[in-house]
Amino acid sequence: MKITNLIFILFAILLTCCKQEKNNNDSSAETKNSSKKENFIAVLDTIWEAEQRPITSRDSLIKIYGTESELVKEQQLIYKKNHIINEKKVRGILDNFGWPTKEMAGDQGNWTICNVIQHSDNDVRIKYLPLMRKAVKEKKLEPRFLVRAEDRIATEAGNTQIYGGQMKYYPETKSFNVWPVYDPTNIDKRRAEIGLDSIAKFLKNRFDFEWNLEEQIERTKAFETNRNKLKNHQNNL
Repeated sequence: MKITNLIFILFAILLTCCKQEKNNNDSSAETKNSSKKENFIAVLDTIWEAEQRPITSRDSLIKIYGTESELVKEQQLIYKKNHIINEKKVRGILDNFGWPTKEMAGDQGNWTICNVIQHSDNDVRIKYLPLMRKAVKEKKLEPRFLVRAEDRIATEAGNTQIYGGQMKYYPETKSFNVWPVYDPTNIDKRRAEIGLDSIAKFLKNRFDFEWNLEEQIERTKAFETNRNKLKNHQNNL
């Protein structure tokens, strides 16, 4: 066999081996990425189950036995214990990896993360609000989740909410009602601008609550009057 032919054969074998090794490496990397994605989604699924299961049970029991039932209190305690663990996990994800893509988080992953943040203290929501806004701009997060956080931050600070997503239990009437809304007359305009349903449709579907514009206008006026009186009193101390 000629030397040139031998060199050509050896080169062909070497090239084939290199291609095979590259394909094996690519396949291995793809397998690792797929496994990482599956594990990530599995963690978020576990968080969702631990966070929501006691809440669902608690709310169902409230309808049957009322808010002061021991069964209700038991589920609330389970939820609080689970939430401490879940919040630690979610903060670890966001602090180390940033906001995950929809591909990485799965269909329900972002909902899970936002749910845990929503249930946390206001300082936690405020900390991750810029990250949520960035995720919305990058199409990683739906605007409705950002809206929930912004309304919750407002209500926790004692201000009127913007989009009407927050309800509160009022012991004096023993019923739930919308936390007072800024400019209730134009709330549907604000909601439509970011792609949300009307407030009436949202509240009916989410809480089985009937929106009454006239009632909410009066509630907002009373809320703002009382808030201004309190601020004036505090300033005069």
